[in-house]
Amino acid sequence: MKKVLALALIVALSVVAVFGLAACNNKEDWEYIEKKGEMVIGYTVFNPMNYEEDGELVGFDTELAKAVCEELGVEAKFQVIDWNSKFTELNSKNIDAIWNGFTVTQKRRYSTDFTYSYLKNKQIAVVKAENAAIYTTIASMADAKLVAEEGSAGESAIQADATLKNADYTAIGTQTNALLEVKAGTSDIAFVDSVMAEGTLAAGGDYSGLVIVEGISLVEEEYAIGLRRGSSKTLEKIDIALKALYADGTIAALAAKYNLTESLLPIA
Repeated sequence: MKKVLALALIVALSVVAVFGLAACNNKEDWEYIEKKGEMVIGYTVFNPMNYEEDGELVGFDTELAKAVCEELGVEAKFQVIDWNSKFTELNSKNIDAIWNGFTVTQKRRYSTDFTYSYLKNKQIAVVKAENAAIYTTIASMADAKLVAEEGSAGESAIQADATLKNADYTAIGTQTNALLEVKAGTSDIAFVDSVMAEGTLAAGGDYSGLVIVEGISLVEEEYAIGLRRGSSKTLEKIDIALKALYADGTIAALAAKYNLTESLLPIA
């Protein structure tokens, strides 16, 4: 019995030590970033947040990250990631921030520190223009082929909806590919972020012929920057920078540039 108790105590102390070390390391997170002289931003291609134009990475989050990093005195370095592995990338320090239209959820708060929220968003449905008269309500979508980005708020919204959770659903690697599935006719409806859909569909090109279903909104949500859990100093510095950029009009100017003024949240 004593051996069992001793073993249990050793295991418990080991767990405490591991989590204690992790917490300590994360308290030194800012020193780690400052010493590197750069903050590595994890992103996926997501118009109008992070996307390429004439061979250059642009977008609201791209420019906001550069502005924040300038305030902090470090360089913004951008790293494309597999969105489904974003927390692994963050905690292994392959990236320093998830900054790509990242939705705040209670579940994510257990593994991520969030900055101030700066944009509001919702999950909407996109269909072919020729099918817009068919899919006008959630009930009309119950027998359709649905698609969303794996691990996204769109996927969570489908799974949480009583009408849609048993529908024919396929997870896709990115939101833009979800739209292309609808364009190709292999899926009927894509559930994606409203800010993404509005920016992408306005550009036309590969996404011409797709429309947003009017009056469909599954989830109201907010975007913030995701940091390693327990990295309080990094969080504090970024929040101060966001407040300053909001106060001097920089964030409002970026929102106007990328047609996101109506989605902007105040940072007091």
